[in-house]
Amino acid sequence: MNPHVFFTKTAPLRLFFAAALPGAVSMLASALYQLIDGVFVGHFLGETPFAALNLAMPFVIINFSLADLIGVGSSVPISISLGRREEDKANNLFTCACLMIVAAGFLVGALLFAAAPLLISLMGADGDFASFAVQYLRVYALCSPVTTIVFAMDNYLRICGKVRRSMLLNIFMSLACVILEFLFLYVFGWGIWAAALATCTGMALAALFAFVPFARGKLQLRLCRPRFSFRMVRQIFACGSPNFLNNIAGRITSILMNVLLIRFGGEAAVSIYGILMYVEGFVQPLLYGMCDSLQPAVGYNWGAGEYSRVNAIERCCFTASALLSVCAAAVIFFFPSQIARLFIQNSQGSLLPAAASALRFFAFTYVTRWFSFATQSFMLAVKKPVYASLISVSTALIFPVLLVILLWPLALTGIWLNFAGTSVLAGILSFWVLLRFRKENKQKIS
Repeated sequence: MNPHVFFTKTAPLRLFFAAALPGAVSMLASALYQLIDGVFVGHFLGETPFAALNLAMPFVIINFSLADLIGVGSSVPISISLGRREEDKANNLFTCACLMIVAAGFLVGALLFAAAPLLISLMGADGDFASFAVQYLRVYALCSPVTTIVFAMDNYLRICGKVRRSMLLNIFMSLACVILEFLFLYVFGWGIWAAALATCTGMALAALFAFVPFARGKLQLRLCRPRFSFRMVRQIFACGSPNFLNNIAGRITSILMNVLLIRFGGEAAVSIYGILMYVEGFVQPLLYGMCDSLQPAVGYNWGAGEYSRVNAIERCCFTASALLSVCAAAVIFFFPSQIARLFIQNSQGSLLPAAASALRFFAFTYVTRWFSFATQSFMLAVKKPVYASLISVSTALIFPVLLVILLWPLALTGIWLNFAGTSVLAGILSFWVLLRFRKENKQKIS
């Protein structure tokens, strides 16, 4: 379907189901793989490799953050440019962004590979715990140039109206990663490094398949002779900064949390925190899938001046996000032991009840998390990166660090309560942002 017709003519509710549901399915496939990844490592390799994976994971996400900055940052102006029928500008943005992502993959990958032992040791890990974490991180660093572009290509497919193709790409990538990881860990009996290699191989294959239709000129976005300019790069970085800052701030928080977890509870506490992160890695992508899939439609209509359609699309987004979050909170609260058993090889020790207790505290996060998530996505789609960055940095870093200080006397319980407290504070901030935005754009959104 022609993107202009799809984004500007389809009824808002129908557009939501046509764009957001495939996006949610795409992220569900990715989330299921992340969940299975943790299960495979926990059951096939044991508790120490599972803890090492979670210790290295913040740096793995940092490895993808610069590519995400460019991918998301270019998607917003590309969507708005297409809405204004400025196709040459959109194609140049697309081409330059792809080149920038590959270059960033080489640079960040090289830095992380060299610094991996130092970074892990600074977190207080040693012995096999540290060795496994370094192995895991270095595989991602080596593969960075051919993997980091995959999520940007997913965004570009959706911009071109290829929502189902995007969904199928994510399903293929997740299946490939699951099959390869099962072969590497269970059949071949390889170590923690093979878990990272399986994921990187699946990502590289998906990135290759996604790039083919663009290279053949079969989609609305086409490769062209790149024309870089300072203004263009600044625009990409400005629009991508909320996601980038959220990734970086969130990883800084995770690193801080891991240091505190080692101090308060050792390797077992890191494992419990890893379980919480895997649960978040299942729920949050579903929210992201819905909200992010609607960003091209919101940006397209905002650029075309169809503000009433923007309001209607966002009402669908906020409502669906709320329903999903509340359901997730209920499942986590009422079934914590069943969730924890997925990751714990030996369910007879003290780790299972401790993890179940942490999950019950964690469940309250999703009572309010949906509101700040949907608000941040909306601000990003309409080119309000300052507001989106304020929400993302506050949610990922400022509020969690503040609550670490306030809840310090509670030790590990304070860390488990940190998530829900951060979510409440982020909701209050997001409400203030929406009020400010409404005042600034009264004529457009009234």
